[in-house]
Amino acid sequence: MSVTEQEQRNDDKRNVVRARPSGFFKDLSTVAGRALRAIPREPETFIPALFIPAFFFIVNVGALQDLTENFPGNDGFDYRAFQLPTAIIFAVTGISRAPGLVTDIQSGYFDRLLLSPARRLPLLLGLMVADLVLVIGLCIPVIILGFFLGVSFGTGPLGLILFILIGALWGLAFTGFPYAIALKTANPGAVGASFILFFPFAFLTSSTVPLDQLTGWLRAVARVNPITYILESMRSLTGDTWQWAELGKGFLAILIVGTISQGLALLALRGRLDRG
Repeated sequence: MSVTEQEQRNDDKRNVVRARPSGFFKDLSTVAGRALRAIPREPETFIPALFIPAFFFIVNVGALQDLTENFPGNDGFDYRAFQLPTAIIFAVTGISRAPGLVTDIQSGYFDRLLLSPARRLPLLLGLMVADLVLVIGLCIPVIILGFFLGVSFGTGPLGLILFILIGALWGLAFTGFPYAIALKTANPGAVGASFILFFPFAFLTSSTVPLDQLTGWLRAVARVNPITYILESMRSLTGDTWQWAELGKGFLAILIVGTISQGLALLALRGRLDRG
């Protein structure tokens, strides 16, 4: 090899553009931004989540408001305020970008990301950031509907903000389950069925009837159901006084469920990385 050819090769090596890590938060924002841009293109992922809870909110209030508010001992009971948290919980539970993650895995896009210098954790956390934005967006129309029907927040604007925060944190806490299933199975049907994890527990709680009016085994199950305490914490914010004990129980319930679900998601991510 001549000296000129060697010098040319050295110049080519110096001019090669190599991918370098861009930083944790840059990776996080990139993944979250891509997920957020995909949401308007997939209205089927959020329109049912908004329409169905709003529909049952209106139906339940119309059918049961007079019965519950006129029940002996229920003086001053507002069934509209009682049902609003139930509508929020149904709107935000199970909403995630997990189906999109399955598509990325099946198409090979996720594997290509693993070959890039991108950090691994933001590949999952970025999707959850998009989920948090989406569930907050779902809370707002349901709350506006509640205002239209006459619901008010005795705790004021701060109570309203906490109400949205609790709903959003619960929605985020639950997302760990569909992400764990997506990363473990890469099966869209399995991810779609993840809502079954929530559905039975939603009715084994004080979702339609106050806890103190439940009887027998249903009341016993509701007392150990974390969703009960999330609902009660949100309902406390529509009252006239701050009930810190109820709020504490609600945040603790979210923390317990979130620790379990997000732990499963992180384990599934590690398994997917090891497999790749």
